[in-house]
Amino acid sequence: MIVIYTSPGCASCRKVKAWLRDHNIKFIEKNIFNVLLNKNEIKYLLSRSENGTDDIISKRSKIIQENKIDLESLSIDELIDFIIAHPSVLRRPIILNEDNFQIGYDKEEIETFIPRNELNELCKCDKTCPNFESCGKLRNV
Repeated sequence: MIVIYTSPGCASCRKVKAWLRDHNIKFIEKNIFNVLLNKNEIKYLLSRSENGTDDIISKRSKIIQENKIDLESLSIDELIDFIIAHPSVLRRPIILNEDNFQIGYDKEEIETFIPRNELNELCKCDKTCPNFESCGKLRNV
């Protein structure tokens, strides 16, 4: 199941939800201001990101800038408590399922969330297709 961490007024969040609906892909939406994130959830998000805090935290966030927060100096527990107290520091949307993790809306990258069986139906190319070498072989056409 796909989980999307969103916030009100987030244009990228709206694009992701519209894209998923257009592709009939079910998802769970978690508005970070309405649903309190717990410590385990934040640890999981950090563990899934390739670059830790750089991926999921906006260092340009007003709260970080005004308070001159040095994220690198915080322990994991302090960082998690900080995120719980200030969820607005999270970049949005955060999209994940068992296999994929994405921050923000990327028109091409989001296709990784299309279930494999449906992806095969989208492009049924054969050896005459110019994209066969890059995608057709991967789908065992």
